[in-house]
Amino acid sequence: MSEWSETWTYSEDAWHEGNIPLVGAREHAFWLGSSVFDGARAFEGVTPDLDRHCARLNNSAEALGLKVLKSADEIETLCREGVAKFASDAALYIRPMYYATQGGPSAVAPLPESTKFCISIYVTPMPKPAGNSLTISPFRRPTQECMPLDAKAGCLYPNNARALDEARSRGFDNAVLLDMLGNVAELATANIFMTKGGTVYTPAANGTFLSGITRRRVIQLLKDAGQTVEETTLSTNDFAEADEIFSTGNYSKVMPVTRFEDRDMQPGPIAAQARDLYWKFAHGEAT
Repeated sequence: MSEWSETWTYSEDAWHEGNIPLVGAREHAFWLGSSVFDGARAFEGVTPDLDRHCARLNNSAEALGLKVLKSADEIETLCREGVAKFASDAALYIRPMYYATQGGPSAVAPLPESTKFCISIYVTPMPKPAGNSLTISPFRRPTQECMPLDAKAGCLYPNNARALDEARSRGFDNAVLLDMLGNVAELATANIFMTKGGTVYTPAANGTFLSGITRRRVIQLLKDAGQTVEETTLSTNDFAEADEIFSTGNYSKVMPVTRFEDRDMQPGPIAAQARDLYWKFAHGEAT
C-alpha cells in the first residue's frame, strides 16, 4: 500500500491525524502478539452495534491477560468523537485496541500494567453485495486448548490469513475453515450461513470460532421476521447441497455466495432478506 486512506488515531489521551507510529521493536505486542481489537463500522451516517463492539473489546482484553483501561461507554464515546472528524457520509472502519508494551517475569506473558489503549479509524468503502466464491481450506481452526479463542486477538489472524491466501491462489475469494473434528466453523474473514428448504442454518458456536456480533444480530433479525434459524453441526456436504450460502461480518455485513467449490450459485432471497433487515435495523427502521 503506497499510502493510507484518511485516518485518525487516538493515543495517549489525544486524537492525531494519520496513522501515527505507536510501538518500538522491543515492545511486547510487536514481537509476541499481545494485542486485541474490535472492528465496528460507520456507513450512511450510522454506527450499528458500536456499543457491543466496545464491550467485546474489554472482554477480549481480559481473556488475553491485558488490563482494561476504559469502560465500554468511554470507548464508545471516543469512537463517536473520532467518527465526527470525517465526512458525515464516509464509510469507516472503527478499530479500538489494547496492547501490551512489556512482558511479565517470564517475558513471554504480557505485563497487565503495561497495557495501552488506542483507536484507529479510517476510510474503508463498504463492499457491494456482488457475491463471493468459497473453497474448503486445508487449514483448520484451533481449539480453546491451543489458542485464546474467547478473544478477538491479533495472534489468531495469521492462521486465517494463510487460509485466505491459499484460497486466493486457487482463484477463490474466501476460505471455509473446518474445526478439528472436520465440521464447518467459519470463513477466513466472516461467519457463514446456508439455507435448505426455507430453513436457515449456521454452525453452532462451539468455541472454535468467534460468534460475531453481526452474526448474532442477523440471527435475531431473521427470527423476528419469522424465519427458522438453526445453529447446528454442519458438514461440507451440507454446504455443497445448500439452496443458498451467505456470510456475515463487520466488514461487509451480509454478503451472498455465488460459487462454492466448482458449483455456481445465484444470490438467494433469504440472503437478500437478511441484508435488507440488517440495513433497516442499522438505520433504526421498523422491521
